[in-house]
Amino acid sequence: MPAEIKALLIMYGATIAITSIIVTIYDKIAAKRNPKGRIRERNLLFLGALGGALPMIITMLLIQHKTNKPKFMLGLPPMILLHTALLFFLYLQF
Repeated sequence: MPAEIKALLIMYGATIAITSIIVTIYDKIAAKRNPKGRIRERNLLFLGALGGALPMIITMLLIQHKTNKPKFMLGLPPMILLHTALLFFLYLQF
């Protein structure tokens, strides 16, 4: 894999991971303090679909946020598998 593509994937992965963690923690805090300031579930799932599913589910389990929602506990793992397959495919292509 060319170094430029590898660097871009690492930067993208780090950015989406940090963003997913921050947004998940923010939503947990907002759930307690300011229900009107919550992040919509579809936005959280979209962030997971963009590549933040693994850090998001780990954060949710650690802070016990949305762990009773099947939409997240059943929806994020397939995204993780898809992201893993995509990275493996990219690795084989370059």
